[in-house]
Amino acid sequence: MTAFTITARCAQSQARCATLTLPHATLETPVFMPVGTQATVKAMTPGELAELGFRIILGNTYHLHLRPGEELLAKAGGLHRFSGWDGALLTDSGGYQVFSLNKLRRIGAEGVEFQSHIDGSRHLFSPESVMEIQRKIGADIIMAFDECAPFPCEESYAREAMERTHRWAERCRQRWAQAERRAAGGWEQALFGIVQGATFRALREESARTLTAMDFPGYAIGGLAVGESQAERNAAIAWCTALLPEEKPRYLMGVGTPVDILDAVERGVDMFDCVLPTRNARNAQVFTSAGVLNLINARYTEDFGPLDPACRCAVCRRHCRAYVRHLFKANEILASRLTTYHNLAFYAGLMQGIREAIRANRLAEFRERFLEGMRAGETQAADLSAETAAATE
Repeated sequence: MTAFTITARCAQSQARCATLTLPHATLETPVFMPVGTQATVKAMTPGELAELGFRIILGNTYHLHLRPGEELLAKAGGLHRFSGWDGALLTDSGGYQVFSLNKLRRIGAEGVEFQSHIDGSRHLFSPESVMEIQRKIGADIIMAFDECAPFPCEESYAREAMERTHRWAERCRQRWAQAERRAAGGWEQALFGIVQGATFRALREESARTLTAMDFPGYAIGGLAVGESQAERNAAIAWCTALLPEEKPRYLMGVGTPVDILDAVERGVDMFDCVLPTRNARNAQVFTSAGVLNLINARYTEDFGPLDPACRCAVCRRHCRAYVRHLFKANEILASRLTTYHNLAFYAGLMQGIREAIRANRLAEFRERFLEGMRAGETQAADLSAETAAATE
């Protein structure tokens, strides 16, 4: 049974805490969801994710359909059993690939035909087939098929994409109902509608109203973090949350710098996902209380301190910056393992801090302390760069 219960509100903003009960886990929101596009959060085991406190991760319908295929996943008992993950799962519908794989797809009335980036084979994704794929994958939360418009785009195209998204949402809702709202494994699936409309207020508000009338269990805000400014993104989020139902979860798709998360939480968003902490980790960039560090930089060659002195994760308790830098320089697999673990620990700690601040009605103070640390780290990095430049000269 899916249930969403608000447990605390912030008097200073639209931020709120809630519990989200799903078939495989109960979550505390605001929550960050690590991205496991192809049935794995890269460089992490399911046990390590649980150890850090994560109870929900993402999979992607498009990628899982291509490999290993939903039929195999259904035979295995669903993605949970196939991957060894006993927490909750959310699957994206493949709508983002309509945007990101624009050179490999063709949009029509029935859906989108993709040319596989793996072997060139062609696959038609319709709202009905996307629902069936997600039913067999067996996620706790499934997403309606949508079209993410590019940025920038003309308002006429944004409207066309939005209206197509609405038609597809209704078809998804009908197929979901025909399947009795259940996964192939028998548990309930919560279908989220996705608000589109680019950065046009009238479109965003129309989309929020149209989807609310369809009465989905939850709502996502899509089509952001595709090139728009921070101010444009925050405005679009506020337009949507002002109209989406208070009593249902709100999910901001694919947006995930720490500052972006804080901005969206203040505007009433409950759920987040982003590849940033894991992708950056594989490129030697680590999130810390003093900003983002690039461990490839030479100044860390003899730095024997932890990745983040304020962090108590297993990596920071055991390893130093110099060692992790060495692993990257030597192309050792362990480098990505360690930085990914730390970055996800940082995000887990950020979300816990946000929840505690909301409950204490101190979110504004928490935000200011967090940003002060970021600014201090940036200043220190600038000073070090200046010293290095002066020494070189």
